[in-house]
Amino acid sequence: MDTKDAQEMMKRIYLERDKERGLDRTILRTFQELGELSEAIQKELPDKDIANELADVFAWLCSIANIIDIDIGEALANKYRNTCSRCEESPCECENEP
Repeated sequence: MDTKDAQEMMKRIYLERDKERGLDRTILRTFQELGELSEAIQKELPDKDIANELADVFAWLCSIANIIDIDIGEALANKYRNTCSRCEESPCECENEP
């Protein structure tokens, strides 16, 4: 599934609920999911569990993007353009981690 299909699926399933919840609470929920992902990785849970948490985080990012009407795929393509957004090389040649 590509990003456009994923974002459209989340829009179809959740947009009305996301709008009712509001942007602030949706962002908070996204942070909660990031915490669950971090915990799954730190506890070295099975790959299936980590994949599920990654999917949850991405789904909530799609919800944020849908609320504010931004295409995630387009945003990624514009920001990275197949190179590092800082050094503009591929692979990245940045000397310092951000």
